[in-house]
Amino acid sequence: MDSTLGNQKLYDRDFIEWCEVTVSQLKERNFEHLDIEGLIEEIEGLAKRDKRELKNRLTVLLAHLLKRIYVESPENFNGWELTIREQRRQIQGLLNDSPSLKPYLREVLDTVYRDALDDVRFEYQKTEFPDSWELNFDSTALLSENYWEEQ
Repeated sequence: MDSTLGNQKLYDRDFIEWCEVTVSQLKERNFEHLDIEGLIEEIEGLAKRDKRELKNRLTVLLAHLLKRIYVESPENFNGWELTIREQRRQIQGLLNDSPSLKPYLREVLDTVYRDALDDVRFEYQKTEFPDSWELNFDSTALLSENYWEEQ
């Protein structure tokens, strides 16, 4: 049996073992036996995973920014600000690890804002939130400014 075909079956049968075999083959420069299709699928999946994580963290960040700016609930301010700090830290880490995600961040901001807006409008139905982000939407500002201090 062709070992490449065997690696493809291993990929479906035992992912961890497939990873170990693939790493071993790469270290040994044994390229002819690599499961190229499996490698392509995994590398594409890594990029999608990081994009998905960025979108999810941005949604949480924007939702908490909206709450902190527009919801008058001082007893919750500290918790919201802690969440804002953590999401900013994690987003900055993603951008530091993969600077090519920065254009993607700008690309998805409108979609992410709509998702965050939908969440906070559901949670705080008596609070008026703007239909569009009215403050500085630059990624640097988004990851650093305390917008609520400007109100």
